[in-house]
Amino acid sequence: MDRVALRGLKARGHHGVFPREREEGQTFIVDLVLHIDTRPAAADDDLAKTVHYGVVAEEVVDVVQGEPVDLIETLAERIAQQCLKHEAVAQVEVVVHKPDAPITVPFDDVTITITRTRV
Repeated sequence: MDRVALRGLKARGHHGVFPREREEGQTFIVDLVLHIDTRPAAADDDLAKTVHYGVVAEEVVDVVQGEPVDLIETLAERIAQQCLKHEAVAQVEVVVHKPDAPITVPFDDVTITITRTRV
């Protein structure tokens, strides 16, 4: 499989288990790797035979800005399922970054990485 990667998609969401996270929100950053077969699109130079990564980016931002969840695991799953709605996507790797997580010690980032495959 070939890979199309989107890195650093940023959106404000209201996800988390603490009331402050739900009320104030925070920035989430998403990285995606979409596993697709690009040969049909390349052979015909046809966008309809691949995945439109601009559309995927907008959909992912909509998920992050959408209905709040407690866990970034749940958010990552929702993002993966949205990506797999695109027929060309056979597998997706999703990394959700929560750089402003409510942790009391110095840290750079908190992430979850999941991989989901079309069934």
